[in-house]
Amino acid sequence: MPALSDRITGINGGGSDGWDVFYRARAMIADGIAVTELTIGEHDIRTDASILNAMHEAAMAGHTGYAIVPGTPGLRDAIARRVSDRTGVATTRDNVLITPGGQAGLFAAHMACCNPGDTALYVDPYYATYPGSIRGAGAVPRAITTRAADAFLPQPDALDAAAKGAASLLINTPNNPTGVVYPADTMAAIGQTARDHDLWLISDEVYDTQVWEGTHLSPRALPGMAERTLVIGSMSKSHAMTGSRIGWIVAPAPVIERLIDLATNTTYGVPGYIQDAALFALNAGPSLEEAIAAPFRRRRALATDILSRQSTVGHISSQGAMYLMLDIRATGLDGEGFANALLDQHQIAVMPGESFGTSAKGHIRVAMTVDDDTFARSLTTLCRFAETLRAAA
Repeated sequence: MPALSDRITGINGGGSDGWDVFYRARAMIADGIAVTELTIGEHDIRTDASILNAMHEAAMAGHTGYAIVPGTPGLRDAIARRVSDRTGVATTRDNVLITPGGQAGLFAAHMACCNPGDTALYVDPYYATYPGSIRGAGAVPRAITTRAADAFLPQPDALDAAAKGAASLLINTPNNPTGVVYPADTMAAIGQTARDHDLWLISDEVYDTQVWEGTHLSPRALPGMAERTLVIGSMSKSHAMTGSRIGWIVAPAPVIERLIDLATNTTYGVPGYIQDAALFALNAGPSLEEAIAAPFRRRRALATDILSRQSTVGHISSQGAMYLMLDIRATGLDGEGFANALLDQHQIAVMPGESFGTSAKGHIRVAMTVDDDTFARSLTTLCRFAETLRAAA
């Protein structure tokens, strides 16, 4: 058969995507082995029935044909109001494109900001699809490494050094996988770097309703940044609508005009009945978002208590999102070794820090995505297992 394109065969950079433990856990489950999955960011509750009813009613009313590619006016207006209210930056529907989930938004944003061969920056540790999305858009990914000692926050000197000759910078706060919420001084350094080096800034803000400590700051609100920032949003995390695949990009109006051209030739929009359900969900207000975030707030408190009663497993304070980043270096194992051993001996699946780049080597990511009792029991078992390994080392 003819050769496939370099673009498609090179998405993973010629290596593993780092998710071997996850796939092994799923294979064990398929074989009938009970495994507690603390791996992916999937809510343990499903989409609220009221949202599903709104989706059903919209579909039954006939909104099942082609929807307008930029998104329905009502949903674009609602997102613009939400962004204006949360950030203080004036936003209209002309600044909003509806996308099939945040992932499609990430890809489209890099297509808009990068020419083939351009360097696109991202922060390590990173969400697993970031470098592949950049390669898929024809750009060259360049990681900005961070340190656990700095709470995995990108430092000004590292930002400045990496930015020379780059076209874009991708950030994520609240952060997956670390759970860190970028503080004001970090955001100021990011904005200064973007202005000094004339970068496009792509800000992944899909966890903006899950903040446990500190304040979420959107870089679009920083001085001189609205004209160079593309914000990725999604209903997946805020409203437990992961499978509905509905998100958005907020950007300068001329950027949105060109992104509509891209959408017309790729996704051709998002189903209208799903957009109607998203509009219903947004109009339900903050109380629904808070109810969906509440389990992770509770589990974060449980984790803080459990981790405070032992001294082997270190952790970066989870300030937001649905994850814990745990330091297991005292066991003598790296993240992959610990995760595999935990799966084999206790049937608990976690993600190795190495799945998210090089900076989190010797760490694991724990998703707080099982019921409270199972979560507390599993985290306690994990800590005791780590203590056993440390004693034997």
